[in-house]
Amino acid sequence: MSLQHRIENAVGWLVMDRAAAMNSLNREMAAAMTAQLNAWRDDPAVRVVVLTGSGRAFCAGADLKEVAEPPVTGEPDFLDLVVGFVDTLRAFPKPVIAAVNGLALAGGLETVMACDLVLAAESAKLGDAHSNFGVFPGAGGAAVLPRKLPVNVARWLLFTGASFTAAQMEHYGLVNEVVADAGLAARAQAVGELLAAKSPLVLARMKRVAAEAADKTLADALRHELLELRHHQRSHDMKEGLRAFAEKRQPAFKGC
Repeated sequence: MSLQHRIENAVGWLVMDRAAAMNSLNREMAAAMTAQLNAWRDDPAVRVVVLTGSGRAFCAGADLKEVAEPPVTGEPDFLDLVVGFVDTLRAFPKPVIAAVNGLALAGGLETVMACDLVLAAESAKLGDAHSNFGVFPGAGGAAVLPRKLPVNVARWLLFTGASFTAAQMEHYGLVNEVVADAGLAARAQAVGELLAAKSPLVLARMKRVAAEAADKTLADALRHELLELRHHQRSHDMKEGLRAFAEKRQPAFKGC
């Protein structure tokens, strides 16, 4: 198996498990992660997802051996499966935390950028690296990186193929928090449980509005936000949150 998964206190863990290959993305892993995300999408037992890797890498990018293989007629090719996974991750309605335990390069960086929050081990390094092998990015490297980092910094990473430390990426805003290597899993679980205690419905709606806001005018984004609020006012979770505040107790959210 190239993927391990488990659920701990409403936090679903996806662990890329090809340590010997630095968790490089192959067809099997991409398909397995897509399938597990789809299984968890409507599972009330999972409110938050943490994505991480085994061994010394988060994900070193695409498995270039499989990239070079000719496609099989009538079957999804390598690009279909990898882009399908990253698109599924990016559109996942629940919060996704990247726990970057080591190298995150090329497709690994694209995977990180598709997550909502990024925690990184002190020893982690992140970079695009496609240019080092004459490979063009296909899951957001050139399109998303300049939206996440200052444009000149993104171009530096894209053109040179260099990697930055977790601390540098925190400085530029891609990483939310740098954590001691030994404490990364515990910190990711703690942040996951913090989010899992919130209303799943309000987080999903916030995520949707925030994701779409950058492609809209401010006026359109504000209209979208107001429309979501109008819908949300009729929800159990908003009514329960207000009742809990008035009664000075913890709310019991249902996600509806």
